[in-house]
Amino acid sequence: MSIHRDGADERINIAIDGPAGAGKSTVARTVAAQLGYVYIDTGAMYRAVTLSARRAGIDPLDTAALAAHASGLTITLAPGKEGQLVYLNGEDVTAEIRSRDVNLHVSQVAASEKVRSLLVAKQQELAKDKGVVMDGRDIGSCVLPGAELKVFLTASVKERAQRRFIEAGSALGVTLEQLEKEIAERDRMDEQREFSPLKIAPDAILLDSTSMSINEVADAIVSLSRTKLAEAK
Repeated sequence: MSIHRDGADERINIAIDGPAGAGKSTVARTVAAQLGYVYIDTGAMYRAVTLSARRAGIDPLDTAALAAHASGLTITLAPGKEGQLVYLNGEDVTAEIRSRDVNLHVSQVAASEKVRSLLVAKQQELAKDKGVVMDGRDIGSCVLPGAELKVFLTASVKERAQRRFIEAGSALGVTLEQLEKEIAERDRMDEQREFSPLKIAPDAILLDSTSMSINEVADAIVSLSRTKLAEAK
């Protein structure tokens, strides 16, 4: 699986990591659009596996069954008018992978070493020709350790919960206080998982978006990318 690009020698790969609700996907999409790069939402891939496993009644903690199930799935990411579309075995699951049930179980699925190995291989294949903006939890530290620009995007737990509540609180059927607790717990699980935990790569640039707008964050990353591209020449 690959993407044809022209002028690969004039492109770099950009890795954007960070905790849940930091705005990684929105920022990464914006940056990719401004640079004419390809956006790859790795979190959507784990969410698609989670959704499929839940539908099949597979316990996310049953790593053997989970890995066997994941190996038979076809996950496709495609551009859409309102953002990236996610297809699971040909079915558009873009909205369903953002459900509360998937939110509550995706960290368990993402902790599976075999599932991560399977999806990381696909992600690395997509990025081999450069010109990719990829976001997730371990992109700079594991998936694309050679990325020319690595950004660790964060914000306070309170701010992240507020953003997600405004975005989809009523649809999730949860209070702001409960959402804040769930995000804090998601942080804990992501940071403490055994394989590829959430962490800041040594050469990543820390960017706190608590008091920044999406456009301000995207503009900062675009500026950094142009500096890195100039350095790479």
